[in-house]
Amino acid sequence: MAEGGTGEEMGEQDLAEGQIPITALQEHFSVSFTRMIAYAAGCSIKTHETDFEGVDITIVSSTEYRGFYGPQFELQLKCTYQESLLKDDSMTWKMKAKPFRKLTRAKRYIPAYLGVLLIPREPEPWLHINEYGLYTRSRMFWESADNLRYDGPINDYHTVHLPRRNLFTGEQLLGIMKSIGDAERGLR
Repeated sequence: MAEGGTGEEMGEQDLAEGQIPITALQEHFSVSFTRMIAYAAGCSIKTHETDFEGVDITIVSSTEYRGFYGPQFELQLKCTYQESLLKDDSMTWKMKAKPFRKLTRAKRYIPAYLGVLLIPREPEPWLHINEYGLYTRSRMFWESADNLRYDGPINDYHTVHLPRRNLFTGEQLLGIMKSIGDAERGLR
């Protein structure tokens, strides 16, 4: 889930205070970030014991829409501090071939999405807390697995592009739920 290093072996610099690997902190932070957005939008989260199916969590609405009651979608989460991945019009992400194929399977029963959380690089804190609230410079970009699908050959990795307009906010989350709940084609 979390990726942000250089691909080298983990060393002492990759451990946070308390000896927790940075990648583990990134995983938990991305889930917590997603939970805050989902809960603030009135949705709930179903967790998965493993991400064997290529997803980390399922986000569920309890709203009745034109086509369905209680739409839901599965979300594969990634986390990075690599600001260089943010381009003018998209966030680029290099996915390993096997997870990419799992996420973009055409026969998925529940729609799937990819979310990449961009966090500040150390030593800047991921959160700022004061008497006025909780703030973070982190932001997540998303894309539907249907829009990521690629039928060409993939060796070890496949680069995907998550449009910058797809900023994971409560408003956009509810828009995803509405498109699924209304059974709108192509916007699943």
